[in-house]
Amino acid sequence: MASVGATPGRTPQGPGPGEASTNFPCPAPVPGPGEAEEEEEEEPAEIHLCVLWNSGYLGIAYYDTSDSTIHFMPDAPDHESLKLLQRVLDEIDPQSVVTSAKQDENMTRFLGKLASQEHREPKRPEIIFLPSVDFGLEISKQRLLSGNYSFIPDSMTATEKILFLSSIIPFDCLLTVRALGGLLKFLARRRIGVELEDCNVSVPILGFKKFVLTHLVSIDQDTYSVLQIFKSESHPSVYKVASGLKEGLSLFGSLPTPLPTGILNRCRCKWGEKLLRLWFTRPTQDLGELNSRLDVIQFFLLPQNLDMAQMLHRLLGHIKNVPTVYSALGLRDACRSLPQSIQLFRDIAQEFSDDLHHIASLIGKVVDFEGSLAENRFIVLPNIDPEIDEKKRRLMGLPSFLTEVAQKELENLDSRIPSCSVIYIPLIGFLLSIPRLPSMVETSDFEIEGLDFMFLSEEKLHYRSARTKELDALLGDLHCDIRDQETLLMHQLQCQVLARAAVLTRVLDLASRLDVLLALASAARDYGYSRPRYSPRLLGVRIQNGRHPLMELCARTFVPNSAECGGDKGRVKVITGPNSSGKSIYLKQVGLITFMALVGSFVPAEEAEIGAVDAIFTRIHSCESISLGLSTFMIDLNQVAKAVNNATEQSLVLIDEFGKGTNTVDGLALLAAVIRHWLALGPTCPHVFVATNFLSLVQLQLLPQGPLVQYLTMETCEDGNDLVFFYQVCEGVASASHASHTAAQAGLPDKLIARGKEVSDFIRSGKPIQPVKELLKEKQMENCQTLVDKFLKLDLEDPSLDLDIFMSQEVLLAATAIL
Repeated sequence: MASVGATPGRTPQGPGPGEASTNFPCPAPVPGPGEAEEEEEEEPAEIHLCVLWNSGYLGIAYYDTSDSTIHFMPDAPDHESLKLLQRVLDEIDPQSVVTSAKQDENMTRFLGKLASQEHREPKRPEIIFLPSVDFGLEISKQRLLSGNYSFIPDSMTATEKILFLSSIIPFDCLLTVRALGGLLKFLARRRIGVELEDCNVSVPILGFKKFVLTHLVSIDQDTYSVLQIFKSESHPSVYKVASGLKEGLSLFGSLPTPLPTGILNRCRCKWGEKLLRLWFTRPTQDLGELNSRLDVIQFFLLPQNLDMAQMLHRLLGHIKNVPTVYSALGLRDACRSLPQSIQLFRDIAQEFSDDLHHIASLIGKVVDFEGSLAENRFIVLPNIDPEIDEKKRRLMGLPSFLTEVAQKELENLDSRIPSCSVIYIPLIGFLLSIPRLPSMVETSDFEIEGLDFMFLSEEKLHYRSARTKELDALLGDLHCDIRDQETLLMHQLQCQVLARAAVLTRVLDLASRLDVLLALASAARDYGYSRPRYSPRLLGVRIQNGRHPLMELCARTFVPNSAECGGDKGRVKVITGPNSSGKSIYLKQVGLITFMALVGSFVPAEEAEIGAVDAIFTRIHSCESISLGLSTFMIDLNQVAKAVNNATEQSLVLIDEFGKGTNTVDGLALLAAVIRHWLALGPTCPHVFVATNFLSLVQLQLLPQGPLVQYLTMETCEDGNDLVFFYQVCEGVASASHASHTAAQAGLPDKLIARGKEVSDFIRSGKPIQPVKELLKEKQMENCQTLVDKFLKLDLEDPSLDLDIFMSQEVLLAATAIL
């Protein structure tokens, strides 16, 4: 199907194949030179989803307030557990879910679980049931065909409108049509986005687009958090403590000062930033799309193209709510001089059509940019509307004309009045203003024959006279008339611009794509990233001297490490090593490099070959929350269970220190059971990286021997009492965790560390743990001193004192403790 703004029968160019296409609103603000770079923060976007389930098929449609676009997914088969629907919900995170009140057991059970998911707070969607009649096929078709859409020209007949919509909406997908009809009913009832407007103002719909859920790599929110792909922090402003969030140190967000730019988010326009976030949330397996992105990045990394990249980035900085047409024309002219073998350059050169020239000349001929900025409203240029020009000339000549009128009025006034003036007040009209005389004390003193008193302001009396009434009738309310006529012209200009909304939407799509790729090229240039290769036949990844993209910027020195998990050997890698030796960083490094390659970015490695990866699962940090009502270990179990139940032979699984949240024996047993479960799958085992301090996993031979298991360790060297970390991965198994060394680095007292080593040696040798003699002697002295103090406090002359009780309850008990 074709999206609005695309040639019928042609697949629209959006974020890329296999992704949900993105549309953008096309309002008609007045961009002009000198426009401020900073814009007011927008309200968060809301997504309202409508879904129907029938006979094993799903019909899905949703409305996105950020671009006023309806997205639909053609009828798609789904399992009774509705996994496809769950995946859609995870990706779009809707504000509300609308469905029919008449549902089968599977959908009812699914919606019940969705409504009870505490972990979705505070974004748990609202479940809304509409009568089943609102989802009728015929009434849904009528709603679609009778809708008022700004992208459809008014000149179209009813038949032409039906044909036009038929080229966009798949009317043969009955569930989708019914879902679209129910969504339109919900939007009309809730009046989303136009709650405060007049009843005749409908919810804006600026386009219909197809939502495609294919070739996407599954990554859950926990993985995004622990890999620091996204990281939200509380906003420092006291006004945003409750709801304001800002992006912290992450792959997407910003670096700490004094570095002024983000890691990868170097986009110059907000639409580019939105598209980059969209790519991050939808990593793809589509090799054609990924290589097309890499081709553009590689072109801009060539030294001779640096000036061109900087020039294009400057032009993109002027892309606001709708593209500044002059900047868009500059982008087109620049891309026409670039190699047309690259698809993006060819698209921009071809599809930034002459309609942009028309829009640019139209806006330039009508809008007075300087006047609009000065007055903070829409102002037209001279010679556009003769009536407006005449009224503006009258308004400009009013001061001198009103002076003459005031002089004539003064001749007819009482001689005690020294002066007067005629003023014009919008919405009120022309008034005669005279100074208040000392004799005018009471309100009754304000009355003057032949004048109608209006009001007193700043010791000035304002009246209507015969002449001011004549001026009102002759000239009218000039100020308001001019504003009304200019507003009418602005509406006409908007209509002409919206008639070419498809061009502007396409410009935004391509400009935002170019902005993202320029940002990725800038990061690759600054940080020395290399182009990854994609090998569909390779199951897994191969990384040569990879680096952690965040850690290498925060640490003084960083030691690169390689990783290889492909074929039938070493699918499960068990990594041991001392605490603080770099095991967790190594796991995250593998995950981040794989993720960056799957969004079409260059990667921090000398070489990287990425095979078919369909999901990334992690159990690295426990994302604790009071609202979850779960223990830390239960959260860990949920994360591992998700990997066990969903990982395939193409999945990448990263597990760090699983089992440490419970009894050592139980934790070790669970870890061994999980690994053995995957090893039992043989060739269909996922690619697993496990970092652990459970050395007994190897020492007790809890894992079967075979080519699927590979043992790695972090290289170290003992230098006397010191432990030197090389942060280098090598084959082998660690001999000890060296926890005492880490404890010393943390500042624990030497006495405690020595005692810890002693207890550890007792446990390893199987001997009973002996108490510390020095500590025991000190405790005995304390007990003796306490008993002596109590005895000295006794009053032997007190007749109520019972020495037998004192001896039995104090002395004998103390003696038992001392001995």
